[in-house]
Amino acid sequence: MKLVTLASPGGLDRLRLQEHDAPGEPGPGEIRVRIHASSLNFHDYGVVSGGMPTAEGRIPMSDGAGVVEAVGEDVDTFSVGDSVVSTFFPTWLTGPAEVGDFRTVPGDGVDGYAREAVIRPQTWFTHAPRGYSHAQAATLTTAGLTAWRALVVEGGLKAGDSVLVLGTGGVSIFALQFAKAMGATVIATSSSDDKLARLESLGADHTINYRTHPSGAPR
Repeated sequence: MKLVTLASPGGLDRLRLQEHDAPGEPGPGEIRVRIHASSLNFHDYGVVSGGMPTAEGRIPMSDGAGVVEAVGEDVDTFSVGDSVVSTFFPTWLTGPAEVGDFRTVPGDGVDGYAREAVIRPQTWFTHAPRGYSHAQAATLTTAGLTAWRALVVEGGLKAGDSVLVLGTGGVSIFALQFAKAMGATVIATSSSDDKLARLESLGADHTINYRTHPSGAPR
């Protein structure tokens, strides 16, 4: 199978496309997933560029979505053919988020999903939403859940609140759409009028180009 490895952190030119043996059969409690899509987050760029330390030879990409193609003994969550998406903190099953522990984060502390197939414990994946493409599902568990946790779990967002989103990265785009769906007023910032127009098309109530309007006056 094909996969991508990072020869050593420090730049995109250090990524290598390689051929590797197929992962084989899953063991007890494990599933084998055929990866169809992976989404690019700033975290992934940080790892590849050397901003976040990782091991030489690491397989990057923290988000992956695909189809279960084999299950091991005692797997009770998935069946062959299920559409699934990976989780960012795969050992966080309950209780407070393990936000400071990246030892098991795919593409960081362990190998990620820039590969055609992978075997992992069943708890490292969750069911993809019905009706989502693999590409859509792959965006959810880093950027999407970061925005949801900030707004809803930690922020207690409710209708009528005002939300400021900074820039046009994945977390901000999700936050904008979640906030609008929940009845909040959204103010969005960017240094690009073209990007601000895109944010307005997604529902931003007010936008600020912080280069041309450093005082923060919205348009």
